[in-house]
Amino acid sequence: MIQMSLKSIMRELKELKDGIGNMSKRGDQSKLWRSRTRSHVAPDEAPLESQLSEQSPWANLPPELLLDIIQRVEESETAWPARAVVVFCAAVCRSWREITKEIVKTPEQCGRLTFPISLKQPGPRESPIQCYIRRDRTSSTFLLFYGLVPSEGESDKLLLAARKVRRAICTDFVISLVADDFSRASNTYVGKLRSNFLGTKFTVYDSQSPCDSRIQSTARPRRRFHSKQVSPRLPACNYIIGTVTYELNVLRTRGPRRMHCILHSIPVSAIQEGGTAPTPSALPQSLDEQLSPLHSSKGKEPIVDTISPSIRATPVFSPGSREPLALKNKAPRWHEQLQCWCLNFKGRVTVASVKNFQLVAAVEPSHNVSPEEQEKVILQFGKIGKDIFTMDYRYPLSAFQAFAISLSCFDTKPACE
Repeated sequence: MIQMSLKSIMRELKELKDGIGNMSKRGDQSKLWRSRTRSHVAPDEAPLESQLSEQSPWANLPPELLLDIIQRVEESETAWPARAVVVFCAAVCRSWREITKEIVKTPEQCGRLTFPISLKQPGPRESPIQCYIRRDRTSSTFLLFYGLVPSEGESDKLLLAARKVRRAICTDFVISLVADDFSRASNTYVGKLRSNFLGTKFTVYDSQSPCDSRIQSTARPRRRFHSKQVSPRLPACNYIIGTVTYELNVLRTRGPRRMHCILHSIPVSAIQEGGTAPTPSALPQSLDEQLSPLHSSKGKEPIVDTISPSIRATPVFSPGSREPLALKNKAPRWHEQLQCWCLNFKGRVTVASVKNFQLVAAVEPSHNVSPEEQEKVILQFGKIGKDIFTMDYRYPLSAFQAFAISLSCFDTKPACE
């Protein structure tokens, strides 16, 4: 029987990953692969599989030994950046990838983020996943990192990035897996948030159906292509999965903003006893398509979106659900000594701001939701420093949904304050 320590296995996997990087210098396709894997959580597919299958001595390991190796790696590396070793396992070859994807559980089950699809899956039911957002005012970008607070070495794991784009009648927050490509024609595009003219209502768009395309949305496809390209090869769709509404402050009274969220893709039954939330299992395009030479970033023409902002898509509803989940901000209490509105953020928010909020389920007695579930904070967001904000979310929200809702706080709302 082959005996091998876990440390030696991890060292070999890292060397194998480095070998992939060296081998990928031979072509422009592989340069795209390296830049993408550095930027977001992890690849869904392995690069250059035919070359790796032929050259890698790891491809022919006995299934029992392979299963034991990946299980040990998964159990030992629970936090980033060490968890990148789990990603290396999925990048060896097809057999390694299939076993790794079988072993790695969803965030709801294990409370960890591993692959890009983890960002579209519901968070854990008990303890929330803790993240923070860094705002860059000069570039109008917002970066979502995995971690409690920013680390000194700036080695925190980037989860999602968004860029604010002001238009004549609305504002868009384009959300991507990477911080240097916000093109909606890119395979790193995951969705967007769009506001109305007053900044009081926001619509959350997802680049894929929340149920692995089993739902036939009537949303019109938004084709994106270069101005000189006659037949676009990469069609894409935007599905409305939720809305965020801020109440108008007509009397201009002092106090926190009042927000209300409707999540069309999540049924209210998801928070009932025994309920489940939609959990996609794969992203729309595989990484093999991302490596296509037709998607090279050199010499691109300006990208054109053939759907105007005025055309509306139809909301996507989960199968068998009649009523979507609604969220409301938890009402703060007035502190007489401090002379301000207060919420218990359990130390995660340290700076008073009108942007700070906590969201809980907005349910009726007929929904049969337990009092404990009604009191659970599903999403909380708040300021901890200049341009630094924390974002903690849990089931049934995903990281993408929580990030989109949080981005709505960064738009100007003169009618709500």
